Amino acid sequence: MPSHKVVATATFFLLLGLVSLTSVSGAPALSIWPRWLTHDPDSSVIVDHAGWDLILQRYVNDAHPSGINRFKYVRVSPKDRQVLKDYLQKMQTVAVSGLTRGEQKAYWINLYNALTVDVILDHYPVKSIRDIDISPGIFSNGPWDAKLLTVEGEKISLNDIEHRILRPIWQDNRVHYAVNCASLGCPNLQPLSFTSQNLDILLEKAARDFINHPRGVSFINSGLQVSSIYFWFQEDFGASENGVIQHLRKYLSPENLKKLDAMQKKIRHQYDWSLNE
Repeated sequence: MPSHKVVATATFFLLLGLVSLTSVSGAPALSIWPRWLTHDPDSSVIVDHAGWDLILQRYVNDAHPSGINRFKYVRVSPKDRQVLKDYLQKMQTVAVSGLTRGEQKAYWINLYNALTVDVILDHYPVKSIRDIDISPGIFSNGPWDAKLLTVEGEKISLNDIEHRILRPIWQDNRVHYAVNCASLGCPNLQPLSFTSQNLDILLEKAARDFINHPRGVSFINSGLQVSSIYFWFQEDFGASENGVIQHLRKYLSPENLKKLDAMQKKIRHQYDWSLNE
């Protein structure tokens, strides 16, 4: 019969192996939160995102020569820091279940992005969002599982918003181009908030911009290299490499489509977690 020490050691390495598998395959599993399925298709309520718009307009540099939007964390004034805090507080008073689907989608995207910026500012300076280990659990990495907000009485984390609400409810893979993880490898943080009116336009633009930038898709030595997003969330892009390629074809420029057709279709992936400042 194995000793308690042997069992404890074996259990530790089993858990370590499971964590390693999770980190290789990517994001948390998709799991719908039924609590947020309720909506009101007849609602006329429009959520006010003016506070978030102010922050975006003042601190997002969407003209950086790299083609990657940068956030000026170091320049955020104490006054605007409070504007962001006030916006997040206000969003926690919204009766989300009484909104239309479009208003809800814009709400959750903006809330995710605003909360991410707030978390970075709370811990700034940092080199990467992954250095902010405030999630619960011995194997925590980053802030994504920390319950940082309360909406309609429910404590909510960044992972809840992305993987239990946005992805499973809307099943729109363009959401990956909207939520921003404060990293250079991530799709751009847009310089304006999402609304029910501009959702489709902004999502299409975000997808096209990312896919036609080298961090999204690049052609190296007759091979195709894509963002790790397409590896982590392959189930959202046809659940196969071919599904990913078909998705990319929808948004690639004519020039890049020609490059794709001339390339071997074996896919490599990469991601840069450096802070998007």
